[in-house]
Amino acid sequence: MAKTILVVDDSATMTMSLRANLEMNGFKVLTAADGLLALNVLKGSVKPDLIITDINMPNMGGLDLIKAVKAQAAFRFTPILTLTTESDSAKRDEGKKLGATGWLVKPVTGEDLIKVVKQVLPGA
Repeated sequence: MAKTILVVDDSATMTMSLRANLEMNGFKVLTAADGLLALNVLKGSVKPDLIITDINMPNMGGLDLIKAVKAQAAFRFTPILTLTTESDSAKRDEGKKLGATGWLVKPVTGEDLIKVVKQVLPGA
C-alpha cells in the first residue's frame, strides 16, 4: 500500500513539483497551502505517514504547524520534514525542539528528497 505524504507549501509551483516527484516514486500526496489548511486536512479521515512543510507561509507557518501537529495524540509520532529556504540554525534548532524529524534547505533535488523520505519512512 502506498504511503501518504502531506505537502504543505504556499508556492503552487513547489507543491506541483513535489507532488509530481513523490507520485512518480509511488507515494500518495495530499496538499495544503498553509498550516491552517494542513490542520483541516488532518481533521479528515486520511492520516498521512509523513508531513513535508515549508516554514515561511501566510496564516500559519511551518513551526506553528509542527507544534500544533505534535500536540495531537494521533500525530505525535508522525514524522515531519521541513523543506524551506530558511537556513538559520536558530530556526532549525527551534524546529527540532518542536518535533521536526529533519530540515532540508531548498533547493533540494528530487533524488535527494526521495532518499530522505525513504530514510524517514522505512519500507517506503
